[in-house]
Amino acid sequence: MGAPEAPIDELRSFIGPPLFESFMRVGMFNEEDAKKAVELYRERFSVVGWKENSVYPGIAQLLRALKKQGAYVAVATAKPLEFSSRIIEYFGLAPFIDRLEAITLTDHHADKSVIVKRALPEKYGRACMVGDRAGDIIGANDNGIDGIGALYGYGTREELEQAGAKAIAEDVAGLSALLLDEGEACEGMFITFEGSDGCGKSTQAKLAAKYLTSCGYDVVLTREPGGCPISERIREIILDVKSVGMTDECEALLYAASRAQHVREVIEPAVKRGAVVISDRFVDSSVAYQGAGRGLGRDQVMRINEPAVRGRMPDLTLIYDLPPMKAMARRLAASEPDRLELEKQAFVEKVYEGFMEIAKEEPERAHVIDADRSIEEIEMDTRRELITRLAR
Repeated sequence: MGAPEAPIDELRSFIGPPLFESFMRVGMFNEEDAKKAVELYRERFSVVGWKENSVYPGIAQLLRALKKQGAYVAVATAKPLEFSSRIIEYFGLAPFIDRLEAITLTDHHADKSVIVKRALPEKYGRACMVGDRAGDIIGANDNGIDGIGALYGYGTREELEQAGAKAIAEDVAGLSALLLDEGEACEGMFITFEGSDGCGKSTQAKLAAKYLTSCGYDVVLTREPGGCPISERIREIILDVKSVGMTDECEALLYAASRAQHVREVIEPAVKRGAVVISDRFVDSSVAYQGAGRGLGRDQVMRINEPAVRGRMPDLTLIYDLPPMKAMARRLAASEPDRLELEKQAFVEKVYEGFMEIAKEEPERAHVIDADRSIEEIEMDTRRELITRLAR
């Protein structure tokens, strides 16, 4: 548009109110040019800009807790409905939102008080509006409900107090303290990624962790064997090619020993604080590799692991299904094989059958994903299943 670049403080003030109003307010353009500026902005935003977001850490856990206690949750925004709904869906928040009220692409002005009123249910008891700009607080006050200022957003304390905020939350933890009674926060979730070596589960686990972090979840990405210093030392023994000759029982017990430390030191504390723990392998791998592959049997492997897991089984297990020899060929092409990857075809096929049996026996926990496709296609299926389970 040929206008000089505005200072950062001025640009920050654009976040919140409608863009058209902001362009006019700071005196950058006349009405005609302000409309053109908005069109140019949306030209890029509609393609890539809308994805260049991240949810504030802790918001996803707060929404889960609010829905668990039966709260009605709505979004009242001066952003266009088309973009708002797309963003809410992309970042996995849609299952927690009962109503979305926004403006249309042709609206150049927005009355936040009207939008808030439309977002409120017909009948309600206690209600509040959470926002980071003066317009959010004014919209709450005009409708006779409490306005809570989110200081972790783009507004200032002075702006929020002058607008009449009933309370101000310094961070998401402070907001949670205002909205939830003590003890109402949700536990986290324990998710495991399983499958034959070479199926792509490790790649998908990393992509899932990155995605859920952008959705506002506290995410812990870990692996087995390993995940903490003592367990990593055990991993070296298990996978070292020099450990050829290790008995099947010794192998199973070493996996269980590594798992015991991993559960106590990493998994259990993280889930209790509300985090989403993503583990690349867990006890199902022992059932498949030592139970089916080595022939020790599922029952014996589970008995060995009882003191290790202490009842902490995954809330969701994603099993990536790729024909066993195709998976092995892919794995061997990537790097030098470890001790388990030196096994013959019969072992590899038994392990694959072991994973498929787990999926068949526990369909509520274990979900199979077709891994014989592109990374992008597999990632989309993984995301859908994660968001569905997290919203349950």
